[in-house]
Amino acid sequence: MKTIQQRRTIRKYAQKEVTDELLNRLLEEAERTPTMGNLQLYSVIITRDAEKKKQLAPAHFNQPMVEGAPVVLTICADFRRTTLWAENSNADPGYDNFLSFMNAATDALLYTQTFCNLAEAEGLGTCFLGTTIYMPQMIIDVLKLPSLVFPVATITLGWPDETPALSDRLPLSSIIHRETYQDYTPASIHEYYAEKESLPENQHFVEINHKETLAQVFTDIRYTRKDNVAMSEGMLKAIIRQGFLSE
Repeated sequence: MKTIQQRRTIRKYAQKEVTDELLNRLLEEAERTPTMGNLQLYSVIITRDAEKKKQLAPAHFNQPMVEGAPVVLTICADFRRTTLWAENSNADPGYDNFLSFMNAATDALLYTQTFCNLAEAEGLGTCFLGTTIYMPQMIIDVLKLPSLVFPVATITLGWPDETPALSDRLPLSSIIHRETYQDYTPASIHEYYAEKESLPENQHFVEINHKETLAQVFTDIRYTRKDNVAMSEGMLKAIIRQGFLSE
């Protein structure tokens, strides 16, 4: 059984079946995760069909693991089920708002992490695709998500066909604040990021991108202001279309 200290993001998968029995067991076990009001404000779309994966791939910038993984899971913030339950139970739901979206998105992400931990403990490999919220409308259209359902996470799943190096992590002292938030100083920032910036692979990353610092790679190439603004606008429009906000 793997421990969290051994976890790796897996992007290459063996041609070995992930059985429905195993998948369903893990999905059911993950239901024990914490949830707002015990409402389980999430749904999971299981994609095994090659054509459907091909349709999803552009929403994830055609990353090869989307089509290469045996299973793709799209985890959605879902207040539709609870709303329909209320409407069919002589109750008046009020969940078409941003707070409800945040509650459901939190539930969905908690469920996602629990599922990943369980799957990896079984020896399966996962890759969390942050691209899910970059172009959510494409995913909504492909998966035919109705009102009050919104994709917040995608996991590719399968048996690993690689053993990549462990990703670097910031030191514990960089994320811990005792009693109140202690703002960072230039000196502490330098201390906390020094090891990350000194790694040969990150120095190579800076070099091949013709930048002066690792931070510039993130701000100027990977996650630019222009892209963040454009994708934020697209996400907001999709949230409105899915009924969580009014125009």
